[in-house]
Parts: sequence; structure tokens; C-alpha cells
Amino acid sequence: MSQTETTALAQGRPSTTALMMAIARAVHQLLDEPIVLADPVALPILGPDLERAVRDDPFRYNDPMARPMRAAVVARAMVADAELAEAAQAGVRQCVVLGAGLDTLAWRVPAAADGMRVFEVDHPATQAWKHDLMRQASLVMPEGAKSVPADLQHASLQDALETAGFRSDQPACFVWLGVTPYLTDAAIDSTLRYVASRPAGTRIVFDYRVDAGVLPPFERVMAAHMAEQVAALGEPWLSEFVPEQLVQGLTAMGFADVTDLDAPTLNARYFARRKDGLQTAGGGLRVLCGRVGEAR
Repeated sequence: MSQTETTALAQGRPSTTALMMAIARAVHQLLDEPIVLADPVALPILGPDLERAVRDDPFRYNDPMARPMRAAVVARAMVADAELAEAAQAGVRQCVVLGAGLDTLAWRVPAAADGMRVFEVDHPATQAWKHDLMRQASLVMPEGAKSVPADLQHASLQDALETAGFRSDQPACFVWLGVTPYLTDAAIDSTLRYVASRPAGTRIVFDYRVDAGVLPPFERVMAAHMAEQVAALGEPWLSEFVPEQLVQGLTAMGFADVTDLDAPTLNARYFARRKDGLQTAGGGLRVLCGRVGEAR
């Protein structure tokens, strides 16, 4: 989390980018056909006032830059849902959503039906904001889901999770979306090493920014434009990676079956042959999945 974002949250102001991502999921339910990510609470989680505004004029959020960003938000959520479903089939019964914001995964996955527990970790101010919107919309956390308020600038992730009932001796699926670009390399490395130290069968799904130096010209321009936008919101990007080096780093930590998904792969998987042309344009965003292997 960037220092500016941390300051905003400490003052009770929510992350603007977290709200933008939530709006993107909501607009997907209204404008895109067919819907890729069916999300029953994507609109209610915005709170009654914003939900009404989005329903009244979703095209306000449909400019040429918003559409590929919306596709990216949808695609990464689909990857996370698929990884969690696969983990559940393998016997994993814990899911940790890091930097949850207004995430709705807990509603999309019938957690309690098979004993899955979902832990939503985020800054206390962000969670208070989310719970207030939920109250306004008469939403409650699904059975099996739990909020874990934690300021990770001052508390350890392990302590926060274990206090909430997380079993460190059992594998888990970690979902970490829309967060790493706003963290330093050191903070990202610390979290990845924590996940890598979990029991075999633990999984992680996260997105990250690609080093602009290895992007094709069009994606480099798009990434620069997006970087200017988020910086203007007071939430600048702080990290980027060369994909091959990131994959090698995760493998060295103990992750196996590391899969790095670029824009063409995501488009082929989720947006092929659409009349509306919805696709992610990349812009330096990739989604990475990894599984903790057996101890070596």
C-alpha cells in the first residue's frame, strides 16, 4: 500500500482505485453481453446512492480506456475463482483475500457449503467503509466469511490471520488482486515468502505490473497513461517486474506450477469471439498463479 493511500485510509478516506474496480465489476453486469463474471452483489456493494447512479447511466463508465480496464478486472477475478475452485477440489478449505477492498469473492463462492472459510484482510478504515456500504444495502457477510482488519504497516499478516482463526498448519488459497502495483518490492517479497512458507498445496493468485522496458510500444503508452491517472488520484504505482524474473523468483521460493497469464491468454480464455469486442488491452497487467510444492 502506498504512503498516500495509507494516509488516506488513516483519515477514514477509502481507496479511490478500490472503488473504481468495484464500479467496473458493476458496469460489467449492465453493459457487457454475455456476462463473463456473474456477480450478484457487484451493484449492491456500491451502496444505494452509487448503485442508483451506475444503473441510471452505466455508459458514463464506458469510455475507450474504461472498457479494457473493466475486462482486466473481470479476467483476474475469473482466474481467482477458478483457482479457488480447483483448490477446493484438492481439499483446501481456507481462502485469504489480501487487500480485499470491495471484493465480492465471498459471495460468488458458496464457501460454507463445503466448509471453505474466507478471510478478507484489509486496513480497518477500508473495512469500516465496506461494512457501512453493506449496511446501507442490507448485505451481510456470507456464512463462512470473516473480515480481518489489519494495518500491515504495523502488524504481521500471520498474527492477524491466526487471531481471526486461520489455521497456519493447513493449506490455503491466497487471492491478491489490485494490490501489488501500490506496494514496494520489499513488501511484495515479504508477503510472497510468507505464502511460500505455508503447507504444500497452498496457492496464490495475484496481478502485477510489467516493467515498461519490456512492453511493446502500444502497451507502454497505455501503461504510462494509466500510471498518470492513478498517480493523480494520490495512489501511485510503486512496483513493476520483468515476467521471467518474477517467475524464477517464485520458483526459487518454493512455488511450483507457476503460470503467468498475459493479455492474449486472458482474452482467448474469457473474451473470444464476442460481438461487443470486450477485451483487455494489456497495458502491462498480468495475472500469476502459483502453488506451494512439497518440501525439498
